Amino acid sequence: MTTAIDPVLLARLSGEFTAMGAQMGDLGRDLEVLRAQVAAGVAEAQPFSGQRASTARPLPGSAPIQAESPQTESESSKAESATPTSDPMRPETQGAATETQAAEVGAQAATPGAQPRIPQPPQKFATEQIRQQPQQPQQQRQQARASTAAPRHGAVGMQAYGPRPAQPPFGWSGAQQGAWAPVPPMGAPHMPPGMRPPRPVRKPAGTPWWQREGVISRLLAVAGVGVTLVGVVMLLVLAAQAGIFGPVPRVLAGVVFSAALVAVGMRVFGRAGGHVGGIALAATGFAGAYLDVVAVTSIYEWLPRVGGLALALAIAAGGVALALRWNAQALAVLVVSGAALLAPIVTSELVLLGFLIVLQLTCVPVQLVKDWPALHVVRTLPAVLATLLYVAIAGFDSAQRDRVHWVLVAAIVVALIGLVGTLLVVRKRPGDLIATVAFAISTIPLLAVAGLFDRGPSMIIAGATAVVLTAVATLAMIPKLRAASKIPAHTGIAAAVAGAFALLEVCVQATRVQTAPIALFLVAIGYLGVAGQQRNRVAAGIGGAFALLGALTFVSRVDPETLATQRLAEQYLDLPTALAAVLGVAVLAVAVWGLRRTPTLTNDDTGRSMLLIFAGASGLYAVTAATVSLGIATGATDGFLIGHSAATILWMGAATAALLYGLRNLSGSAAVAKVALGSGLLLTAAALAKLFLFDLATLDGLVRVAAFLVVGVLLLLAGTRYARAFAEAGTRDAQSR
Repeated sequence: MTTAIDPVLLARLSGEFTAMGAQMGDLGRDLEVLRAQVAAGVAEAQPFSGQRASTARPLPGSAPIQAESPQTESESSKAESATPTSDPMRPETQGAATETQAAEVGAQAATPGAQPRIPQPPQKFATEQIRQQPQQPQQQRQQARASTAAPRHGAVGMQAYGPRPAQPPFGWSGAQQGAWAPVPPMGAPHMPPGMRPPRPVRKPAGTPWWQREGVISRLLAVAGVGVTLVGVVMLLVLAAQAGIFGPVPRVLAGVVFSAALVAVGMRVFGRAGGHVGGIALAATGFAGAYLDVVAVTSIYEWLPRVGGLALALAIAAGGVALALRWNAQALAVLVVSGAALLAPIVTSELVLLGFLIVLQLTCVPVQLVKDWPALHVVRTLPAVLATLLYVAIAGFDSAQRDRVHWVLVAAIVVALIGLVGTLLVVRKRPGDLIATVAFAISTIPLLAVAGLFDRGPSMIIAGATAVVLTAVATLAMIPKLRAASKIPAHTGIAAAVAGAFALLEVCVQATRVQTAPIALFLVAIGYLGVAGQQRNRVAAGIGGAFALLGALTFVSRVDPETLATQRLAEQYLDLPTALAAVLGVAVLAVAVWGLRRTPTLTNDDTGRSMLLIFAGASGLYAVTAATVSLGIATGATDGFLIGHSAATILWMGAATAALLYGLRNLSGSAAVAKVALGSGLLLTAAALAKLFLFDLATLDGLVRVAAFLVVGVLLLLAGTRYARAFAEAGTRDAQSR
């Protein structure tokens, strides 16, 4: 090993140091020129009179200001009057001063043997400049101020408004001695009175999207991914159909090509500007490898389906793992979407559902770590859409009925992955609404596949789905259970709505036309009861929807014409109709009780009145249907007439009860009494109208006599109690006076 020093290296180092010294010399001269210019700008701001400088309060951290003598002040005033005022706005004056200072600095720097002057920091305040230059004549200081004054708006403005007075230092307010106030910095252009500042130059409108940074590169990258994957599909499918190459070369070419893309992408990603290209190359490689596995499993059948799904799971897991490492949502989205969109081109067999479900399952762990909303959508939609497509094919094509069970399995797996994955995500990130939307979408195939089976299996599928989803909704809606389960409200709402659809399927499958209102009213009572107990608007909305469906189904069978015509009533009305009518009255009672507990109706008299009027009218219709149906169900010859007579009596009984209730509350709640009395009077009028317009013409014999007698007695009772109540109220008023 030699220890000699390379002379070439020494020569090169010597040259580099020489060049560095020359550059430092130039830098020192430039800094000296800058210092001289700054010092000249500071000198401009010093006050004219020595009296102002002497009375100014010293600034913090500065030395006491040396006040000028009265003699100096008088001499300076004489010099100012004798010296003609120079125009500081002339560019030649200012340029001459600057060139003179630069020439002096350059001459000093070029003098041989002279010590270079170290640049001093610029002075902050004019007081220090005054103290450091006490020997400078006043006339020279005035000329320096005139030569270095900051330009205004041209010489014309200077001649019109006269010479510019000296400015106080920055931060020093001349309005009050010793006070600090923000003033314009030294050298700022002076704005004469009446002049407006120049308008700022407007920048052009927003940059077109094709000129924005990264937009074109991303579009080209996505297009490149799509085109390359289409080429991979052509290699695997079209080449096989055309007989180009053999199966082994095609598969090996796809594997080598995909691996090369992933390797190049990993190498490019770490370089400058390689973020987009690396993601695009890696995504293309992983998606191409996934499609290669789909082809090997479904077309060439070299792997069993379980083995092919396991290998596809490993490839997809590698792609999302690399996305996690790079923190690139785009990589995961491109891998999943590319494989999912092109996999149906490779194969249309039922195994396609398995490969799409693998993509949905692979991304669940990623969602636990990263908040990537786009990944929720691309991992869920392909599996859901493909399952729905197979459900539709199995429903319309009888040859595909043997695959219904596999479609059911796929729908169950998609729903379970959506439910479990969403619960895990929202427990960690309660505000993730996209996860809840993905969960709601994943339940659609399971709700649709139940229609492919007979009544019994369909009820089991829909019932199990309803139980699971309702349980999740219960955990999210009851406060104590929500605090324990940590399931947010939006997930509970989605589960409740999906569970309600499943429960509706159960009601439809388990009932006939006659009994459908019974099932719907029972479900409505349950939801409305929970809504009243928990004051939950979601449960109230679902209960109201079931009540509305039950009412529409009921009225479609028991319309007013059927109730008024004996022939139609005896043909369509039976015991289930009576039971449905009774349940309808129960639904109205529970709805009124629950809605009265909500704050919007508790203090709103108008809303309460409208609610009671609607409930009363609906209740009258349901009571009439119930009594007529029961009369016909007894099998009596006059069952239809007996039912209508009982309905009239019940109408009048309800009116009497409402009047008595209102009279009892006259001394208490005036609003409640008003509503009760109004409802009672309206119901009395309705009962009398039915009695004279319908019963008198339809009923006969003892049935009509009984109706008139009972209604008359109830009217007498109500009138007597009404008169006594108001008489007692008048007596109390007289005694109080």
